[in-house]
Amino acid sequence: MKARLIRIAAASVLAIAVSAGIAWWQVRNAATTVESGAKTAVPIGGPFTLTDNRGRAVTDADFRGKYMLVYFGYTYCPDVCPTELGVMTQALDQLGPKSEQVQPVFITVDPDRDTVAHMNDYVALFHPRLVGLTGTAEQVRDAARAYRVYYAKAPQKDGKPEDYLMDHSSFIYLMGPDGKFVGVYPGGTGADKIAQDLSGRIAG
Repeated sequence: MKARLIRIAAASVLAIAVSAGIAWWQVRNAATTVESGAKTAVPIGGPFTLTDNRGRAVTDADFRGKYMLVYFGYTYCPDVCPTELGVMTQALDQLGPKSEQVQPVFITVDPDRDTVAHMNDYVALFHPRLVGLTGTAEQVRDAARAYRVYYAKAPQKDGKPEDYLMDHSSFIYLMGPDGKFVGVYPGGTGADKIAQDLSGRIAG
């Protein structure tokens, strides 16, 4: 029995690694950075229906006319999510008036805990125009699939069941005013670089 459990655990770890690798490969082949100008090898982005942090039903079409900075994560994330959202905020601050033409969006991969009220409190910690989106597990899954985002509940050995972590890919996606994919800023891209890139794209 013990050997069987070990094999199951090993298979689960391998499956997670393969899934994460596929998600990474798909996005990296779409565009390594926004500046690369590479054509997408796979479609990224697309229609979604979610609920914003004010409780309103929204779709991707509600954000037309502006560039979108889109990040998938979760509010209980201890490190990478607040770091990347902080980078987005700094980039928008550096853009000055041009930032009005950019809509920052945070989509949860943990809808079980990220309720509308909780998302509303969380996004307020970063930028006044940051929109937090949640929804049903199916709605979140569909949005993540459209953006080729990998996420999964991390194995938990100790602690309360509700204190789990989420494994997920970490990219800031740039979508054009027409809703089409422009490129990605990989994790660790500095606010200066993002602001410079966006400034060059925004007229005026």
